[in-house]
Amino acid sequence: MPTVRMASVHRYLGRARRTLWLRAPAAAVVLFLVLVAAVLGGCEYSYDDGRGELPDAAPVVTDPVLPRDPLENVPVSGEELTEWAKEVLPDAEGQVFHTSYGTVSRGRTKTESTKQLPGGTYSLTLACRSERRVAFTIRDAEFALVDLSLRCGTSRVNVVHVSKDSVLRVTVEARADANFAYRISRI
Repeated sequence: MPTVRMASVHRYLGRARRTLWLRAPAAAVVLFLVLVAAVLGGCEYSYDDGRGELPDAAPVVTDPVLPRDPLENVPVSGEELTEWAKEVLPDAEGQVFHTSYGTVSRGRTKTESTKQLPGGTYSLTLACRSERRVAFTIRDAEFALVDLSLRCGTSRVNVVHVSKDSVLRVTVEARADANFAYRISRI
């Protein structure tokens, strides 16, 4: 006669109880997190700053930034150049060793030298006025201390350390007509 293997029903019930026992804590944790999120999501902090409701016909502000003046970066000469240089090179703290400003023609390079500077830390303030970038290179006898292409309309301050007494060479190069200004002061 054929034999049929029979599995114990208790074996399957035990496995089902064990699975439920393992799933129950995970479901409880998930339920707890959902309830906490619902309770905290309903919290709102409010205060009275003394201002009333806004009127219905309040003006709409679309862009608070004013457009830049297109003539702001056009190079100037004479008295306007002097005024611009004073504006972009505000009073410096510390001892000022060299200040210069001028004009560079398109495609030209202008090189100037400072007097002998004692070793120390200096701040170099650079500015330009042109429709394109202007390149500034400041070197001592051995190294280029500053080599950057400056976007005109902003001033840039670099801090450099001169280890021994040196004469600095300042080179300004422009691809379009430009005004430049710089100041070297000891910190």
